[in-house]
Amino acid sequence: MLHHFIDIWFSWVQDWGYWGVALLMAMESSIFPVPSEVVIPPAAFLAAQGKMSMAGVVIAGVIGSWLGSAVTYGISRWLGRPFVLRFGRYFFIKPDKLERAEVFMARYEAGGIFFARLLPVVRHLISIPAGIVRMPFGKFSAMTVAGSALWCSILAWYGKGVAERNPDLMKNPEALIYAVKHESVWLIVGVVIIGALYFLMLKLTAPKSA
Repeated sequence: MLHHFIDIWFSWVQDWGYWGVALLMAMESSIFPVPSEVVIPPAAFLAAQGKMSMAGVVIAGVIGSWLGSAVTYGISRWLGRPFVLRFGRYFFIKPDKLERAEVFMARYEAGGIFFARLLPVVRHLISIPAGIVRMPFGKFSAMTVAGSALWCSILAWYGKGVAERNPDLMKNPEALIYAVKHESVWLIVGVVIIGALYFLMLKLTAPKSA
């Protein structure tokens, strides 16, 4: 079934262009398990062929990411934590995953929103605790846009290179996802290390409790 969905999402990018990118990234940033690796890389390859532009792909991805995150934030803020815990399992939100996102949010606040866009699982759920704790929407939006811009740029850069070196991967979405993840892993590790150092600095410089 997953392979069928991946083929559909892949075709949306090819047929709908920027609209498809924005829609799928909005889904990826909400509760729908759409892998961003099947959205941005093929769009970047189309950009390399002159059918789209790299800047347009990144911008569409960022707009979609912000839209999906904003909707999830708003709904979570309106419904509250008890509702999410009770009914979240029907929307792929398990209590343990929500708790992980809540812990991440409580520790790192605005900086956590930014770096969460680069982390699996947390990336999809971080908008929920942000809405539950009523984080200022302007700050939430700014960090979401910044983190999404970095993530979409990484995927576009690597997706373009992978697809150009292996044009046949455009016919195999699952293989393209694997190739992009494999080639971008070290850059992602570097970003995560920087994030870890940032969080360590926050912890070391935080005022000590009485």
